Amino acid sequence: MISVSDFRNGITFEMDGKVMQIVEFQHVKPGKGAAFVRVKMKNVITGGVTETTFNPNDKYPTAYIERKKMEFSYADGNLYYFMDSETYELVPVDEATLDSSFKFVKENDTCTVLSYKGNVFSVEAPNFVDLTVTKADPGVKGDTATNVTKPATVETGAEVKVPLFINEGDRITLDTRTGEYLGRAKT
Repeated sequence: MISVSDFRNGITFEMDGKVMQIVEFQHVKPGKGAAFVRVKMKNVITGGVTETTFNPNDKYPTAYIERKKMEFSYADGNLYYFMDSETYELVPVDEATLDSSFKFVKENDTCTVLSYKGNVFSVEAPNFVDLTVTKADPGVKGDTATNVTKPATVETGAEVKVPLFINEGDRITLDTRTGEYLGRAKT
């Protein structure tokens, strides 16, 4: 159990059968009346954010979120399979659980699988990936304005914006959170 007076950013707890994570908190001591704690919290399963006030004496059960590094093995229809590198067990994850950054993940990449009481609710892609460009139009000679980009397709099928000098077959580094080109991959 965790007391409301012990709330800090990032702490997870159970409230009304939901797993909540504290985003922001503020202890308030008004001139009149009892003190209270104003909390902005996020439902870790659905992602919904709410603001609530609590009595500092309230207690809630602590929710333990398991974060495990797993290797993406393969996709089969709407199921994506992740392998535990210690037990070699395959864990199926529904496509709806994956966020938009997963379009940059290829087979054998290591991801962080988040679960609560054995139920997977989120998969975090690595922040940076090196991918090969499979399709890119040639740059137009003379088009040298600053920061000019062109669309390119990478080996996972995702489309990204890259500088004009990037060609098919080049390896590039991308930020999976934004889809932004960071540079050529170091070999």
